[in-house]
Amino acid sequence: MAVDPNKSCGHCAYCHAGHANLCPNVEFIGTPPFDGAMTQRIWVPRSQIVPLPEQFSPLDAVMLEPLGVAIHAVDLAKPRLLERVALLGCGPIGLLILQVLKAAGAGEVLAVDPLDHRRAMAQRLGADRVGASVADIQGWTEGEGAPLVIEATNSPTGFRDAVLSARIGGRVVLVGIPDGDTYTLPAADARRRALTIKFSRRMGEVYSRAIALVAAGKVDVASLVTHRVALAAAAEAFRNHAADMPGVIKTLIYPNGVERAG
Repeated sequence: MAVDPNKSCGHCAYCHAGHANLCPNVEFIGTPPFDGAMTQRIWVPRSQIVPLPEQFSPLDAVMLEPLGVAIHAVDLAKPRLLERVALLGCGPIGLLILQVLKAAGAGEVLAVDPLDHRRAMAQRLGADRVGASVADIQGWTEGEGAPLVIEATNSPTGFRDAVLSARIGGRVVLVGIPDGDTYTLPAADARRRALTIKFSRRMGEVYSRAIALVAAGKVDVASLVTHRVALAAAAEAFRNHAADMPGVIKTLIYPNGVERAG
C-alpha cells in the first residue's frame, strides 16, 4: 500500500472541478501545521490508501508521490512528439520529469544543473545533453532557445533562467519552489518572447499512471534514492541535503530501522 499525502476537502468548487491539488482547504501530510510521517506509526483515512502490485517495495511506494508531481508537470507541459525540451534542475523531481518526458515521446532533452552528481544521474537516466547552466542551453540551440522549458529548481532565478532558455512563442512550466518564496524576473524577456507560462502545484489524479510506469520499468525510482537512514540520523540527512553534499540526491528515512528497506 502507498499513502497519498493529499487530503482535499472534496466539497469546494476546485475539488468538484477535478482540481483537488488546488483545494484551499487541503490537509497535506508533512506540511505545517500537519504532522509528517517521521514517526513509528501514522494514521491516515482509508481514502488516502492506494493499493499496489505485490512486487512493489516500500521504496517504490513512497516514490509514487514525487513521481505523481512529475507526471502532473508533464501533463501541463503537453510535450509534442519528438519535441526538444529544456529541463532546468536535476534533483529528484527534475530526474523524474526527465523520465516521464521520455516515456511521453519527447525528443531531445537538454538538462542543466550546477551539481556534477546530478548531471551524471541525468545522463544515466536518458538526458541527451547535460550542462551546468542556461548558457549551455543557449549554446546548444544557437541562441534560439527550446520550444518547451520545464523548470524544477529551488532557485529564485529559476523563472528568469526558464525564460532565457525558451524560444520566441515557447512554453514554460514552473514546478520548483524558490528559496525565499520570491522570483527574480526581468519582465521584458518574457514579454518579447510572448511565452505561455504555467505554474504546477502538486498533482492531480495520477497515482494509477505512476504505478503503471514503475511496474512497466519505464521510470526508475530506485536509482534516485542514494541514501537510506534510520530515524536517529534524520537531522544529519537534512543537513546533507541543505548543503548539497556530493552524491546525495534522495534520502529515505526508515522510522523502524533501515533493515526494513525494500
